[in-house]
Amino acid sequence: MTQNETTNHSCEIRVTEIMEMLNLNLHSLNTRNSHNPSNTYNTSRRITGIFPALGRVRSMLLVWSLVVVCGGCVPLHARAEDIRYLDNGAVRIGIDLAIGGAITHFGRAGTDENLINSHDWGRQVQMSFYSGPSPFEPDGQKPTPHWAGLGWNPIQSGDYAGNRSEVLAFQAKRNELYVKCRPMHWPLENVPGECVFESWISLDGMTAEVRSKITNARPDKTLYPAREQELPAVYTNGPYYRLVTYTGDEPFTGGTLETIPQRPEGGFPWTHFHATERWAALLNDAGWGVGVWSPESVLYVGGFAGKPGAGGPKDAPTGYISPLNVEALDHNIEYEYRYTLILGSEAEIRAHAAEHAPEAPPRWEFDGSRAHWHAKGMTEAGWPIGKSWDMTIAETGAAVFSPVTFWRAEDTKLLVIEGDFPEGTSARVSWKKHGASDFDTEHAQVLTPEQLKGGKCRIALTEQPGYEGGMSGLRIEFPDAAAGAPLRLKRVVLYDEDPVAKWSKYYETQRRLRAERGAFGFANGARR
Repeated sequence: MTQNETTNHSCEIRVTEIMEMLNLNLHSLNTRNSHNPSNTYNTSRRITGIFPALGRVRSMLLVWSLVVVCGGCVPLHARAEDIRYLDNGAVRIGIDLAIGGAITHFGRAGTDENLINSHDWGRQVQMSFYSGPSPFEPDGQKPTPHWAGLGWNPIQSGDYAGNRSEVLAFQAKRNELYVKCRPMHWPLENVPGECVFESWISLDGMTAEVRSKITNARPDKTLYPAREQELPAVYTNGPYYRLVTYTGDEPFTGGTLETIPQRPEGGFPWTHFHATERWAALLNDAGWGVGVWSPESVLYVGGFAGKPGAGGPKDAPTGYISPLNVEALDHNIEYEYRYTLILGSEAEIRAHAAEHAPEAPPRWEFDGSRAHWHAKGMTEAGWPIGKSWDMTIAETGAAVFSPVTFWRAEDTKLLVIEGDFPEGTSARVSWKKHGASDFDTEHAQVLTPEQLKGGKCRIALTEQPGYEGGMSGLRIEFPDAAAGAPLRLKRVVLYDEDPVAKWSKYYETQRRLRAERGAFGFANGARR
């Protein structure tokens, strides 16, 4: 064995012994994603209860209680010559070209300050994706038992055994770093991903703006069930342990922030929550730290593992934040997302999010993408998506689900759904209230075959019983559609005002003004 292999092997043996002493099952504490890969997030486990989230901890299987014993799978030893920095005089960010270009440094310019944890190759700020099958066994190679439940899981830095992801291209411009890499499958030893990752990083004031992309090239053409995707995974050092966000139903009104409580030692460390202002932050005792803002994510997961309050980039204690969306990843998909890292106080981080608050209710156009929706009980046409999202009914109870989002009932009066629907069938459209555990029949409307026939359905939401307060998502079911029936979705739009009534009012105003101008002929000495 190499030195790393020896260290890792002894660590695994020691972990197993201690788990047995604690009468805990190793697999039940899979700190990255031990839940059934076909499952998606259920808000009934939002704050309370242990939910085995996909949060990537890898070597931190026992970090919150056994840090001193094993200290990680394969410790990361970064070399200064592999780091590339971008500095705008306010903040400094660094990526490590030895581990796929993952972000390993973020702090104030002109200082040695670094908020990012790099205890092992499962941390940093990095890209990570999930799909089936589970377990993923390419060419018969078995994943390490600890992480077998993760399935297909390429990550930017490297694998659990210490094999690095390969940088394929790098470019530095005046205010941009670009990196392209071939990731490694975390649960396997020395198995490169059948995909490439790309990242573009730029600085603006106290923020780093990042665009990330995966391009798949899997020989397995199966479209596996949608899974939670980390967009991205962000790990901080021990002093930044206070997880702060806003989870209320009146975002961007200055409401009280919430500190997500740290879970007890010995239990699963991460918590799912709805960040209705689309940001979360890990702060120190002075209320300063790093925030993550995602324009397209309301569902987040995060927490702290280990002893809070102290430790640097090489130490085990760590905070974690990840914006999430539930996405299906086709064998040939090109998928992009954006996020912003923000240095500052909780007020400064929140102010940045407020500057980018949504100006209109949610609107989803299925032109070139699934718009972060996912399907169950459907057979999809797959990538690339054309002018619509095409699929066929595969089983009873087939449905499509919006991403977790947020809107207030009083700001949205009308729901319009456009597409081509299964002939002769009905549909049930449900809206989930903010904080509810699941969709229910009380907050729903059934659309008849006649209503679906025209390809454009309108639901007057203000006329629906119980439609008030905050809402977090939509579901469209086809309970009586026959297997093989086609479905084509074009758009789903929430309106703050009925567009037909709005334009009717506009044209009526224009007719009145034209009539007035025709009656007088002149105004202010000029011919109208």
